[in-house]
Amino acid sequence: MQDFSFPAPPTAPDTAELRAEVRDFLATELADYPAAKRIRSWSGFDADFSRKLGQRGWIGMTWPKEYGGHERSAIERYVVLEELLAAGAPVAAHWIADRQSGPLLLKVGTEEQKRTILPRIAAGEYFFCIGMSEPDSGSDLAAVRTRAVPVEGGWQVNGTKLWTTYAHHAHAMILYCRTGSADDRHGGTSQFLVDLTIPGITIRPIADLSGARHFNEVVFEDVILPHSALIGPEGNGWAQVMSELAYERSGPERFLSTFVLLVELVRAISGQSSSDMKVEALGRLGAHLVVLRRLSRSVAGMLQNGSNPALQAAVVKDLGAIVEQEIPEIVQQLLATEPDLRSSDSLSAVLGYAILNAPAFSLRGGTREILRGIIARGLGLR
Repeated sequence: MQDFSFPAPPTAPDTAELRAEVRDFLATELADYPAAKRIRSWSGFDADFSRKLGQRGWIGMTWPKEYGGHERSAIERYVVLEELLAAGAPVAAHWIADRQSGPLLLKVGTEEQKRTILPRIAAGEYFFCIGMSEPDSGSDLAAVRTRAVPVEGGWQVNGTKLWTTYAHHAHAMILYCRTGSADDRHGGTSQFLVDLTIPGITIRPIADLSGARHFNEVVFEDVILPHSALIGPEGNGWAQVMSELAYERSGPERFLSTFVLLVELVRAISGQSSSDMKVEALGRLGAHLVVLRRLSRSVAGMLQNGSNPALQAAVVKDLGAIVEQEIPEIVQQLLATEPDLRSSDSLSAVLGYAILNAPAFSLRGGTREILRGIIARGLGLR
């Protein structure tokens, strides 16, 4: 049984000044940004906004200065993230690169990869997508079938990646694929740094229930990658991707996806006489968010200390998805508001978006069943 604890979040310099700076910046930048757009939160893509964050030093905050970073603490970074998400800022352009692709390269990348890529990420000018999920395998990453085989001058890749968020806008992908025996489910995989402009890559959009087209299918047909594209040791892909998932599953985005809807709910209730049921519902949601924030900040500290808190991250992600999905349900129970994406009423439009996207909250970043399997194994229950 693994050690299953959430140590106290790391201490940090007083962050009040930083928090105020971020809020002032957002008040100006998002002054005319409607709630119907804010609800998209970390799914909202705006390259110019990401560049402005890079200019402020709010991307790659914890990285070494020699790679374009700013050597600030994990908690200082966390302050920026939660303020961006709570405000509904459009952060999707740089989000994946800052959250996990950059840290992966910093940890196991070559010196050339670090010096070439990391400063561009930190500047908010280089965007990544995730090449993990595949057709017929989903969250079971051990079932990956995309294969890279050695050829003269590098590797030849064939296969398909699915649900690849913003691949059509990304500059690069971290590709997880098989390089060894199909019988070696964990040891026969590797990761590659892929320039998405090279020949043989086809990117096809996939519309979700709300009509948005941020998902993609990415097909590799005899794509040739140079030897220098390999990230970390050959065959170490499983260990690397597991550490990468700890970054992906533990951040505040895992429980703040519908926070803008909660803000709209509070705004609507504040103009009404509040029943005990409404007060209790808000109190319960507030308590859930406080606990999730504490757990998430704890994982941020563990990652800063070089740990691999995959189990704790799975807990944060699973519990966070439950709360995110509960918020639109509770809004419908408390208010007589019809969800409508096209409504001029902010609450109605935000509720419409949340309802259509809520089913995906327990899918993206690992399905609920996969996460609970990870947790069960960590607790020695399977």
